[in-house]
Amino acid sequence: MFNPVSKPVIHIINGFLNAHGGSEQEALYLGRLLGERSDVRFWSSSSRVSPELASQYGIRKIGPGAGNRPDGGVYVFVGAHWRRRLWPYLSAAPARLIYVFNTFHPRILSLTSAHPPMLRWPKTEYVFISEFQKQLLGVPGEVQPSPIDIRLFAPAPGPRTSSAPLVIGRLSRDTADKHDPEDIALYRRWAEEGAQVRLQGATCLRDALDAATAAGPNVQLLAEGTMPAADFLRSLDVFYYRTGAHVETFGRVVLEAMACALPVVCHRRGGYAEWIRHGENGFLFDSTDEAREIVASLMADPSLRVSIGARARETVESMYSSEAVERRTRFYLSGPRVQVPGASDH
Repeated sequence: MFNPVSKPVIHIINGFLNAHGGSEQEALYLGRLLGERSDVRFWSSSSRVSPELASQYGIRKIGPGAGNRPDGGVYVFVGAHWRRRLWPYLSAAPARLIYVFNTFHPRILSLTSAHPPMLRWPKTEYVFISEFQKQLLGVPGEVQPSPIDIRLFAPAPGPRTSSAPLVIGRLSRDTADKHDPEDIALYRRWAEEGAQVRLQGATCLRDALDAATAAGPNVQLLAEGTMPAADFLRSLDVFYYRTGAHVETFGRVVLEAMACALPVVCHRRGGYAEWIRHGENGFLFDSTDEAREIVASLMADPSLRVSIGARARETVESMYSSEAVERRTRFYLSGPRVQVPGASDH
């Protein structure tokens, strides 16, 4: 039976492989924002969907069977694509086709920019998560920073105990491409100088850090997901970030750290650099020597850490103000609305 509803139906499609992944968190929070005014359904484009995420958010694996695939409405692909799959040929054409391009892979761009004419799908609309990324790819599209719940990523209450050792840390996926080999020497040096170095998502560095055993317990390696991201960030005094082969087209963890009122010290290569004003709300470096000097100044000056962190928080509050979030949300809710049979059923 045809069941008309007043809300648009929006299908959000992601691999949903990693419960701690930035792309997954981006897709889920986007769904929460849009869910206030639309019927949002989460789909996994992969058979390896995280059981934790599937259970918590009702994510379904896409398949060719009826009821197991998006079938009309608005399709929002977040870091996933539809090519080389059977289900699009069995589904109704979407009213809009939106691709949130949260990575840098020109090959995937070519896969998503065109589709077989027999699908009769509308032209792809791109959402890029930074001007840095948009310029690299050279394709027209909307630019929206990756959505972040800054109520969750709030500053730690009250000042840290002055006698406690300074904590320098970072957070990422636990893969080698997320780490720069030159940072090993920096971690050793900071630990030897009395700071505590806390790295979550860095057990892949364990062998490389064996040479730093003289630092002892001052270097702490945590597995990915050991602590909730917000709690981990609030345990730090300084956030340090540089990647290896991986290029951050946005780097939401940097903005999450800024939301927690941390002074961030980041390599200049990445989309997050658009939001950091060097020496005002954070620091950018090009070389290891520059990174060492910046962190040394922060270690020696508690008031500098506090002032930079406060301005970092102000920056993020401006980026994710209710007015800014409303503008970005309207982009997804505009355009034609297609009613879907059974749209109110979950």
